Amino acid sequence: MAEPAAPPTPGDPRLLRLRSHDDLELVADAWGDPAQPPVLLLHGGGQTRFAWGDTARDVAADGWHAVSMDMRGHGESAWDPHKDYGVDAFVDDVRAVAEQLGAPPVLVGASLGGIASLIAEGESHPALAAALVLVDIAPRIEAEGALRIIQFMQGKPQGFASVEEAADAVAAYLPHRQRPRDLSGLERNLRRMPDGRWRWHWDPAFLEPGHGPRPGQDTDRMRAAARKLSVPTLLVRGRLSDLLSEEGAREFLALAPHARFADVSDAGHMVAGDRNDRFTAAVLGFLRELR
Repeated sequence: MAEPAAPPTPGDPRLLRLRSHDDLELVADAWGDPAQPPVLLLHGGGQTRFAWGDTARDVAADGWHAVSMDMRGHGESAWDPHKDYGVDAFVDDVRAVAEQLGAPPVLVGASLGGIASLIAEGESHPALAAALVLVDIAPRIEAEGALRIIQFMQGKPQGFASVEEAADAVAAYLPHRQRPRDLSGLERNLRRMPDGRWRWHWDPAFLEPGHGPRPGQDTDRMRAAARKLSVPTLLVRGRLSDLLSEEGAREFLALAPHARFADVSDAGHMVAGDRNDRFTAAVLGFLRELR
């Protein structure tokens, strides 16, 4: 179970320590009143709970209990001693954490977080969640876009000499995004090693063959889960995304015809980071309709 929540402080997140399905510690930030309906935000592979920008804070300000969690092997959450980073482990974690939030949450999942959320909800009877938001992920993804993500994650295994060097790498990977002057947000996604170098804040075993998810391996399972969705669903796509194409979005909407769709301009696969204002507006509009 989550630790007892302290009284909420406006704008100031509370630290939660949740448990995975196999009892690993999962660290999360929470905003808003725990008595309000929960919204659980799950980042993509290689990211951390800080990937959502101001979304969680704004969702809480709109009357929800927003929880942004580091998934297993990422950020401050525990690394799996058995290197279990397959899709099933993340799916089971979504189920375990949802049960710790006091009420069925709205699941907001980006990329890997979306895959785990879609499968967890689609394969749960009765429904696990109150609603589902998928962020730039659907059963059909583009192979070239997936390869580009993996190549970036596998790059610089020796780490970076400085946060500025890491920022240069991100700028080269995301040329459509303006390079930030303040690098404190990026620094939270890095960890400084004893040798003084900075490495991404996730377990390198996540990318080792046989330990982590492989793009495209769960396509049929995701399609089956999408067909079974009955909860309110929103698919958010970055219009510049090279991972989720228009065709991929249309296929998902055919599989889940009740789902809503938002196409965020000037955003790529990292929708919340590219255009946090437009992404948050799309999510808030969906949440307000639920109420």
